[in-house]
Amino acid sequence: MAAAFTVIDHTELSGSATTWTKSSIPSSYDHLYLEFSARSDRGSSSRDEMTVRLNGDTGSNYSVTQMFAVSAGSIGSQRQSTTAIEKIYLPASSSTADTFGAGTLWIPNYANTANFKQVLIQAACEGATNTNYEWGLAVCAGLWTSTAAVNQITLGILTGTNFVQYSTFTLYGVTA
Repeated sequence: MAAAFTVIDHTELSGSATTWTKSSIPSSYDHLYLEFSARSDRGSSSRDEMTVRLNGDTGSNYSVTQMFAVSAGSIGSQRQSTTAIEKIYLPASSSTADTFGAGTLWIPNYANTANFKQVLIQAACEGATNTNYEWGLAVCAGLWTSTAAVNQITLGILTGTNFVQYSTFTLYGVTA
C-alpha cells in the first residue's frame, strides 16, 4: 500500500514568533512528518539552534545524537537528559540575507503508547561563505522518553530569539 500524506497544519508566519506549536494532533495516522523552512532573528550571529518539544514537556526527558557537516569537517555529538531535542541549526541575522534553513522531522508511530518516541531530523543551514558554522548539514536522532501519544509539537529557538516572518511549517499525518 502506498503511503498517503494528509496536511494537518500549514503555517507561514506573518511576523516574528518565539515558537510554532501544533496541538490537538489527531491519533488517526501512523506517523507524523513535518517540513520546515525557517530563520531566526538572532543578532550578530550567522546561525541559531532550533528546539523540538513534544506534548509541552519541558523536563529533562529528551536525548539527541547528531552528525553535522561544516566547512571545518564533520562533528558528532550526543546529549542526554536535555529539556528539548536541540542543535538543529538555522540561519540567523548575519548569515546571507533572506536565506532560510530547510529540513524535515519524522515521528514514526507517534500514537503508540507502549514505547518511547523517536524523532528523526534532517536539516540544512545555508551560508554564502566558507566561514565555519555559517553553513551546515545535519542528521539528528532524538528520543523523548515518554510512552504518551504525541498530541502536540512545539518548535522554538534555543537562544530565546524568534523565527522570522515567512518561516513556514507544514505538518502531515502519514498513513501507510
